[in-house]
Formats: sequence, structure tokens, C-alpha cells
Amino acid sequence: MAGVFEVEVDGVEHNHGHGHHDEEPVQIDMSQLSPEEKWRLEHARMHAKHKGHEAMHAEMVLILIVTLVIAQLVLVQWKQRHPKSYNMITLFQMWIVPLYFTTKLHWWRFLITWFIFSMVTAFVTFRATRKPLVVTTPRLVYKWFLLLYKISYTTGIIGYTVIMFTLFGLNLLFRIKPEDAMDFGVSLLFYGLYYGVLGRDFAEMCADFMASTVGYYTTSGMPTKHLSDNICAVCGQPILVDVSEEGIIENTYRLSCNHVFHEFCIRGWCIVGKKQTCPYCKEKVDLKRMFSNPWERPHVMYGQLLDWLRYLVAWQPVIIGLVQAINYFLGLE
Repeated sequence: MAGVFEVEVDGVEHNHGHGHHDEEPVQIDMSQLSPEEKWRLEHARMHAKHKGHEAMHAEMVLILIVTLVIAQLVLVQWKQRHPKSYNMITLFQMWIVPLYFTTKLHWWRFLITWFIFSMVTAFVTFRATRKPLVVTTPRLVYKWFLLLYKISYTTGIIGYTVIMFTLFGLNLLFRIKPEDAMDFGVSLLFYGLYYGVLGRDFAEMCADFMASTVGYYTTSGMPTKHLSDNICAVCGQPILVDVSEEGIIENTYRLSCNHVFHEFCIRGWCIVGKKQTCPYCKEKVDLKRMFSNPWERPHVMYGQLLDWLRYLVAWQPVIIGLVQAINYFLGLE
């Protein structure tokens, strides 16, 4: 039978063999351990450190639940009473919070895509907020955000598909390791969801600026200009293609309120800009009637999904940080 040692590693004791000896703790070279052994050692350290802290852990869980509930109530009331400030701060956090964590973790691939997105979006936003508005600006803005929306949507779907294929083991057909396939799928899903949320928020802000500048739309009250039958209320440009005709580049859409718009303009207004009303008379838009193609309806459902994810990305890290600060102040760990 093997001899007995009591080996203590940072407060973790391991018995080997028989007998009891009062010896100095054995120093273990972490570099000589395999990843599995390192994980088991860290797991043992964690259990030894938190042994007997059940009451403290229950308090921490209670603090987490109470903070989440209160924070949710505060955010809902804030959004209802002051939507403009809520949307602006949420947009800023959506833009900055992931940048902090990815910089800390040295995710250079994300930082490169974030920089490219920020530069192009900053240029488009600058053009959208100028007065007077250049004639070609609304079309440029909506085309950019529609392109970004479709890319993010496609990227997210591909990422989700890769994850599901990996869970079913189809990656083995291509001799791809499960961890590599899962990392690839999760990365694509993250890129699609993140830029989808961020792009929609910037698009909504630009849509408000441009429509108000043109004069056919106001957030409250009556428009400052009268809309002619052959003018698009989003971009303010003439409509050259009749509703019943097939356009070469884009078609013309007529809403249930009988106002007509360019295809790119009304799609950008409803899908990208998250506007569910007519840009001129504010009558509710029937998206199912306007987008008769069933393949286009998932884009609307995808946009609703992104609204839920905005809370997780923008506010969840702030709430978790607040919980950690409360635990630190109360001496809980």
C-alpha cells in the first residue's frame, strides 16, 4: 500500500496512502499539469475557499434577484417616461460595453469589424443629421442600414445553423473538432446579433432626423409641409413608378392610408427604422399586408428578437457590476 502524505495546496489538502505527518505544504509546479488537472485543482481550491459559506451564498443570490427585479422596473419606467434619453444611453452602452470586454480579452477580429462599422456608420449618421438634407442622403442611409441588416441577419442564421449541426455531430463528417465548430458558430451568432441590434438603433435615430428635416414627419403634432400625391414622405423625392407598374430598380408601395412611398424608403422606415406607422399621417402600418412575400416576414420577427437582446447586452453587465459592488460593500464573497 502506498505511503500517506497530507499535501496542502493553497488551503486544499489531499491524502495519499496511510498515516498522518505534519509536513510542510508541497509546492506544485502548475506548468507541469495538464489542462484537466489544472481545472480539477482550481475546482478543489474554490470548494475549500467557499466551504461553510452557504448562508453567505444565499444572501448573494437574494441580492442578485432583488437587484434584477428593481433594475427591470426602473428601466421600464424610464423607457416609458423618458424614451429619448433611455434610447440614447442604451445605444451608447451597446456601442461601448462590448468594446471594453473585447479589448480586455484581445479579440482583434471583433475590434477590426467594430472599427469598420463605426467609421461607416459615423459617416452615414453625419450625412443624415445635416441641414439642409442632401437629395441623395436618405437613399444612401437606408441602403447602408438595409445592407447591414441583411448581412447581420444572414450571419446570425449561419452561426445558429453551425451550432445546431455541431450539436448533432455533423461536424465530424468534415473532420472538424467540436470545439472549433462551436466556437465558429457562436462567433458568427454573436456578430449577427450585435451588429443587428446596433445597426437598428442607429437606423432609427437617422430615420427620425431625416424625416423631420424633410418636413413631412414630426414626432408629435402635424407635419410642417403638405404631401403631394407623387412625393415620397420619407425622402421628399418624386415617385416615378406607378404602384401598379413593375419598377426596374425599385417598386412603389401604397399603404392602407393610401400614401405612396419608394420601396427602399418604406422598407427602411418600417423594418430598419422600427417604425410601425405611416411617415406622414402616423396610421399604423400592416406589415403582413405590405410584405406579402412570406420569406420577408422573418426579417420582421428577427427585429423583434433583437429588441430583447438589447437589454442583455447593454444593461445586464451594468446590473451584474452593481450586484458585485453591493456584495463587496457588504463584505460578501
